[in-house]
Amino acid sequence: MGVLIIDDEENIRRATAVVIEAMGHSTAGAGDGASALKRLQSEDFDLAFLDLKLDGESGLDLLPELLKANPKLEVIVFTAYASIDTAVEAMRRGAVDYIPKPFTPEQIRRTLGRITKARKLQERVADLESRLSSDAPTTDLATSEPAMQKAIEVALKAAATPATILLLGESGTGKTVLARAIHANSPQKESPFVTVNCPSLSRELLESELFGHVKGSFTGAVSDSLGKVAVAEGGTLFLDEIGELPIEIQPKLLRLLQEKEYERVGETRTRRANVRVISATNRDLETAVRDGRFREDLFYRLNVISIEVPPLRKRLADLETIADGYLTFFSRQCFKRVKEFSKAAKTGMRQYSWPGNLRELRNVVERAVILASGDEIDLADLPEKLSQPSARMEADGVELGAMTTLDALESEHIARVIKQSATMEEAAKILGIDPATLYRKRKKMAVDPAADCSSNANSI
Repeated sequence: MGVLIIDDEENIRRATAVVIEAMGHSTAGAGDGASALKRLQSEDFDLAFLDLKLDGESGLDLLPELLKANPKLEVIVFTAYASIDTAVEAMRRGAVDYIPKPFTPEQIRRTLGRITKARKLQERVADLESRLSSDAPTTDLATSEPAMQKAIEVALKAAATPATILLLGESGTGKTVLARAIHANSPQKESPFVTVNCPSLSRELLESELFGHVKGSFTGAVSDSLGKVAVAEGGTLFLDEIGELPIEIQPKLLRLLQEKEYERVGETRTRRANVRVISATNRDLETAVRDGRFREDLFYRLNVISIEVPPLRKRLADLETIADGYLTFFSRQCFKRVKEFSKAAKTGMRQYSWPGNLRELRNVVERAVILASGDEIDLADLPEKLSQPSARMEADGVELGAMTTLDALESEHIARVIKQSATMEEAAKILGIDPATLYRKRKKMAVDPAADCSSNANSI
């Protein structure tokens, strides 16, 4: 937190700064109103300590000007001329607290501690309101699947450290949920959790959203913008779909990670950042590095701790529990009394491959709750793709468990993974085999090259 100390006595400014900096905050000083206003115009401050009797001017008269220059500034006033009248007048003009002189370091610490706690509570309330306004069900991290148990175990161990974390996995697997769980179990849990969706904006707008901008720095910049890095100060910055980050912004993110420094768009002033970075991607970043689409040095900075989040098709033991959680949420939201899934509906869900993972399951359950006519969701309430054998996990038109060979099952699975992958290397990684083995199997299968990832521009 940035604190401006406004007092005409240098020794008071210095003594106050020592106490505040010992609490981990940055400080700056000003000996008069003009200097204070000049600093507010060029720098960001969260809090100001203001002497009510400056040399030749009134702190009470300066107070409204400070708040006009920075409406978000919180002002604590102190003075040797303490009285009930001046305290009431200072609060009426916008001060948040009042300290009489002479003051002790403990009074400064206690007052600043109250302000800091109140700010963190406001940030948490804002975060909770944002999450509630999204009107989405929460996802329980409890799991019976070893792969997910391992992911959660690593995540919670890493949460207690300042390490940068990279979450890997298909779209919709719950990487954002896991990122929030890491934040909630970290030393930063009382501070903001801020998300930046990397593919959502153009390069110019994404840079502005991430680092902020100054008024007039580009068309449409009609006012200053703090940027998500500043908003996440002291907390967690979550970079979703980091694999889509434009190459031009990558050096600036690398600098943020390495040096904790950045500049806003259109500004030359270097700013310091205190944020913990968690990123997520459904892309193969190692392949992107080889293709020149992602910086190698940035990849290594992001990949201090990497956690693979398994797809839903590999978490079938958790499927019913997660679906029940969604069912409870949407039943309440839709004012219906749907209590459970029928046996046929459960079978249909277990035999489906869930390419959209948790996100698809959420949508399917919401739809089923809306369509259900009784207190039970039946197979007919689910989308047709879940009730048709041709849409289930099958090989050559035969369902899993049918009388068919392992070779046929393997060939169908490999063909489907290749078709959905950007490159053969990515397909090999998903399948858990080396690329050379995959090429041999593909040749043996005589897969149509026009129908798989080998026809993509990114493949080798």
